[in-house]
Amino acid sequence: KHFPTELTGIWDRVEVYHLAKEEFDHGGTRDRGVRMSTADLVLCMTQDAMPADETLIEELVKPFDDPEVWAAYARQLPLPDCREIEKYTRSFNYPEESRIKSKDDIAELGIKTFFCSNVCAAYNRNIFDMLGGFEKRAIFNEDMIYAGHAVEAGYCIAYQAQAQVYHSHNYSCMQQFRRNFDLGVSQAEHPEVFAGVSSKSEGVQLVKKTARHLAEAGMRKQIPYLIVQSGFKYIGYQMGIHYKSLGQGMIMKCTSNRNYWKQQ
Repeated sequence: KHFPTELTGIWDRVEVYHLAKEEFDHGGTRDRGVRMSTADLVLCMTQDAMPADETLIEELVKPFDDPEVWAAYARQLPLPDCREIEKYTRSFNYPEESRIKSKDDIAELGIKTFFCSNVCAAYNRNIFDMLGGFEKRAIFNEDMIYAGHAVEAGYCIAYQAQAQVYHSHNYSCMQQFRRNFDLGVSQAEHPEVFAGVSSKSEGVQLVKKTARHLAEAGMRKQIPYLIVQSGFKYIGYQMGIHYKSLGQGMIMKCTSNRNYWKQQ
């Protein structure tokens, strides 16, 4: 009722749909949302991502001038309260340079070839429909699963560093454990995407570079915490990869997405 007059025409075209918490699915809910749109390009964005400036969408759609680009994702910048380790992780995963990734880059980039984040990502709707969209049931990682399918089909992913959002978390060790458990489960459930590439070397490289950064920044006291945190991540990931060997009770203690297992 109180929108500025110049925005009235825009908000007349906005439709809001509600769903209960237990209905949410990382893949199915986003797939449903995309299919409600009739746009040629569709933007997925999480509620805790804040555009860094007014050019976010303008920059994010530029890579689609290349007809082989099926998706483009934005650079994630750390929030002011972000801890140093997480801040460096952001710069590691979201560097200053843009890049277009294809099947030809798997030998060099490994699993990062499939990296794409629905924190802020745009998709070519025609290709999205042709490839079947997001997984209808996904514990996590629906963006990378779909990216893997698209890359294998011959399409490209664009990392657009000029499109920027503020997004970061200060997770505890246990939260990192649960997040990486779900990550491991998602990869174990989709061997057609992840069986041929390893994420272990990528994780080791991140830990080494973060430790070096902390040392050079005069923050050596944080290195022991980095090692402990990395251990939680690795154990969580390994348990997720081998989740079929765990009982239901143990799985419910390890996961951050209990509704996924309740719906099994």
